[in-house]
Amino acid sequence: MNQVNYAPVIHSPQREKLEEIFYPDSDGKPMADNTLQFRWIMTIEGNLEVLFRDRPDVFVAGDLLWYPVEGRNDIRQAPDVLVVIGRPKGDRGSYMQWKEDNLPLQVVFEILSPGNRAAEMRQKFAFYQQYGVEEYYVYDPDRGKLQGWLRHGSGLIPIDPMTGWVSPRLGIRFELVQGELELYHPTGERFIGYVELVVQREHEHAVAEVQLILAEARVEQVQHQAEQERRAKEQAQQQAMQERRAKEQAQQQAMQERRAKEQAQQQAMQAQQQAVQERRAKEQQAMQAQQRVEQERRAKEDAQQQAEQERQRVASLEAELARLRAELTRK
Repeated sequence: MNQVNYAPVIHSPQREKLEEIFYPDSDGKPMADNTLQFRWIMTIEGNLEVLFRDRPDVFVAGDLLWYPVEGRNDIRQAPDVLVVIGRPKGDRGSYMQWKEDNLPLQVVFEILSPGNRAAEMRQKFAFYQQYGVEEYYVYDPDRGKLQGWLRHGSGLIPIDPMTGWVSPRLGIRFELVQGELELYHPTGERFIGYVELVVQREHEHAVAEVQLILAEARVEQVQHQAEQERRAKEQAQQQAMQERRAKEQAQQQAMQERRAKEQAQQQAMQAQQQAVQERRAKEQQAMQAQQRVEQERRAKEDAQQQAEQERQRVASLEAELARLRAELTRK
């Protein structure tokens, strides 16, 4: 559906003056004239809030002043229920169109009371038609009368029939059963009363709280399990580290024992070599002693032989001397 910017954008030195203009949040009129009107306003507004609760770009409000023209606080209207698609949710004192990307209200609901006058409703119709409302619905619960208008070009044309009508912007369906308005969500669910809506919201809130508690419990369980797994992993790592250290210590001990064994073997080999050297030294000393004994024996034998020879020579000399003496004696 074509959209037209109905509020002028002002670019002039008068900007500061415009910003000083006060735009009241209230027109001094009550939200509703009776409980029936109030109940229908709250029912429609509440169900639309539920319908668009997951749409952050849909603004729904009730009895909120709409200022379509900057600098004109006298040009205003407060629809019973309004919807703007394309603006964020959030609290507002009023809807100042120039502060809202210049988007006009797109869907407006008015719930009549016996105090509403025809002239007043004609004035409202002219206002909504002039400032860009795309869908305009009026319900009179006391008379059981439902009317609707849809924008075509620059004007609003009547919707006929309203029974079975589906809002192009909202997707909701209108039914009028024995003078009683029935509204249906795009899912086919019927709009429920304000009290039922509150109970449903409380139930949804309670369910959400239970789900939150269960989710938190699951998160705690997952965190607890993760903590246990982390601790088990740390213990396994510590055990693996201890086993690695024990293995390293065993390897070091085995290396030390091997080195000690090698040292013992070297010492035994050295002792053996020393024993062999000592044995050889002893054998050499014994051989040398035996050789000395043999030399001494031979020297003794030589001395004895020499002495014997000397004795024999002396005896021979004595015998020769005796013979010579004997010969001398004979002469």
